[in-house]
Amino acid sequence: MPTGHRVENKKPLPPGEVVLVDVDGVLSDASGRQYHLDGPKKDWLSFFEASADDPPIMEGVRLVAQLAAKHPVVLVTARPGRLADLTINWMERHGVRWDLLAMRTDGDHGASFEVKRRILAGLRADGYQPMLAIDDEAKNLAMYRSEGVPTVYVHSGYYQ
Repeated sequence: MPTGHRVENKKPLPPGEVVLVDVDGVLSDASGRQYHLDGPKKDWLSFFEASADDPPIMEGVRLVAQLAAKHPVVLVTARPGRLADLTINWMERHGVRWDLLAMRTDGDHGASFEVKRRILAGLRADGYQPMLAIDDEAKNLAMYRSEGVPTVYVHSGYYQ
């Protein structure tokens, strides 16, 4: 099973304690593109492609800056790996601090919590020890808790 697409920011991240942070709904306001997911046929391609235009969620960006001052930050997102450059450019434009970006492997169509469980397993296999996970989706948070990772819920309003 694939464990995700990874990109390191500027320098390699040595194994050790890390904080996991979701992108959409925590750092990036995806509310303006949610309409791509309305109705019986969800247009995931357009949904993810439109992420370049998301405004930042400044509270999330400031929270990550505070965390990054003391702990390495791994951004864990269900965005497909093919959007790594778009995602990195967005983070640079909005001043998001991060050390490692872990994304969905292209072609992986699993639910977000399944994708993030595989990414978590890969991170752990490489010696990373998640000490906290911040996310806006209850299923992701339940998965992290079931894996022994403490969580913080951020309300994005996307999920019912």
